[in-house]
Amino acid sequence: MEAGLLWFCNWSTLGVCAALKLPQIYAQLAARSARGISLPSLLLELAGFLVFLRYQHYYGNPLLTYLEYPILIAQDIVLLLFVFHFNGNVKQALPYMAVFVSSWFILSLQKWIIDLAMNLCTVISAASKFAQLQYLWKVQDSGAVSALTWGLSAYTCAKPAKGTFVYKRV
Repeated sequence: MEAGLLWFCNWSTLGVCAALKLPQIYAQLAARSARGISLPSLLLELAGFLVFLRYQHYYGNPLLTYLEYPILIAQDIVLLLFVFHFNGNVKQALPYMAVFVSSWFILSLQKWIIDLAMNLCTVISAASKFAQLQYLWKVQDSGAVSALTWGLSAYTCAKPAKGTFVYKRV
């Protein structure tokens, strides 16, 4: 029973993550606007995902334990490019992309750097959500923000962590 529940939670989370940002991207395309989407929030989220992915890769963890992160990063990059496109400054995306690509290598220069960055991941993630909520409060316009994306994100955070259940052989 517990193994089945864990299997369902893991695979359903992976499935939800595969489509997590699609409602947000669709809402942005339908509105032809990036109104309501905080660029700092998106950049912080992308940074948190990148750190987590690099940490898992650095320590050689099995791909299935973190497979959702490359998927989320790809979707965030698409979302980021649309934000820059609808704000009329796509060329400004290049320095951010250069920083993220170089961060991949910088994070693994020393073990303490990747460990420290991983310890800050929860703070980065919370700061991302706070920045988005603060921006929405400031502009008083949700614009192209997708409630479905936020709901799906809440689901992926609520599942039990991998390895939560103890397996017993009889």
